[in-house]
Amino acid sequence: MPGDSNAHPTGGRGVAVVRLDRFTVDPGDVEELLARRNALVAAVRDAVPGLIEARLAKLDGKTWIDLWRWDSRSSAQAAIQRARTGDVPEAAAAFALTKDLTTEFADVVDER
Repeated sequence: MPGDSNAHPTGGRGVAVVRLDRFTVDPGDVEELLARRNALVAAVRDAVPGLIEARLAKLDGKTWIDLWRWDSRSSAQAAIQRARTGDVPEAAAAFALTKDLTTEFADVVDER
């Protein structure tokens, strides 16, 4: 709708996407995971434009969901590529503490 600030979550630049990572972490590694994840978020923001937000949620004593919202799928893919080539070593450090990792991408179609 015209004038609806929620209609175009990326300000008209394209479709925003979310990357959802679900994983488990040993409870004894949680503090280290949080520190490494904070370093990862900062490093990704420095290396690749387009990260809108990163939210971490705890489902139970071991299971977590990490949601990263990007301005576009291409920005998200660029960050993944930089991590895979070692340009963002914080990614390997953070994910080394996780187990049972699954990843999904979804297009943001509406937000209120």
